[in-house]
Amino acid sequence: MSQEDGKLSTTALARKLEIPVQQLFATLRDYGWIRRSGDSWVLLPKGEFEGGSYQKSRRYGQYIVWPQTLDHHPLLAAIESNQRITAASMRRYYPRLHARQINRALAELGLQDHSILGWELTPLGRSMGGQQEESEASGAYYVTWPHEVVDNPVVHRELTRQSDQIPTAEPADPSAEPDLFANTEGKLVCDGIDGHVLKTPLQMRVCNWLYLAQLAHAYRRNLPTEELVYADFYLPAGNVYIDCWEEDTSADELRERLNKHEIYRQMGLNSLEVNAADADKLDEVLGRGLLAFGIRC
Repeated sequence: MSQEDGKLSTTALARKLEIPVQQLFATLRDYGWIRRSGDSWVLLPKGEFEGGSYQKSRRYGQYIVWPQTLDHHPLLAAIESNQRITAASMRRYYPRLHARQINRALAELGLQDHSILGWELTPLGRSMGGQQEESEASGAYYVTWPHEVVDNPVVHRELTRQSDQIPTAEPADPSAEPDLFANTEGKLVCDGIDGHVLKTPLQMRVCNWLYLAQLAHAYRRNLPTEELVYADFYLPAGNVYIDCWEEDTSADELRERLNKHEIYRQMGLNSLEVNAADADKLDEVLGRGLLAFGIRC
């Protein structure tokens, strides 16, 4: 969006530079020109020195604008819009996700497939600019993408969702300039990617992990007992029951936990627990735990 005084919003500057919007936001942040404060961006001394300033409008509120001549700045001119990225380098924009999670998400969208050779490009992925690559060191297949893939609405929406960054409410001003690094802490949407309606964010993360690992699973599955006792998840492959325990556990939940422990022990059932502290290391906790029951993922 160009401004009447000749200055450009960050989004308009990205269009002029012909680079992805997220790439420009991240570059300005990484080089200390701007930083995040609550729900908005603020200028730092370096950004002010380079001509950044604030502009207000009835429609967009306050936002940062830049001189049009900034496109000649050596830092910005050096950004290559045709740079190719991998799932690992996408973590710059989605730091809460691991490369493996990003690869699985791209596979779930139909952009690539996982085989014994590695990650193989699909026709849909090729149509979005993906290129099949092969590691010189290991011979494993992987995919590179044009940097613009991080601006694709579908890719961005799904990776943001899996980063637990989507709020339940719509933004206050839907017409405002897109804010790709918005602070969306608060109540999270607890709908799993597979359609399960979960009770807690931890259950949502476990459900999404199982789905993206292509493991069939049931939610709220009753144990094979006369008494109706439910596990949070059940995997038919390996007959594994999984329970999620939040950090704050009530007395009733503690009794339920102890009761399940005893049932699993007495009946010799395969079971795993995921605690709140495990939320950011599910690959390790679930990957290793399921492997012990003969399930590779």
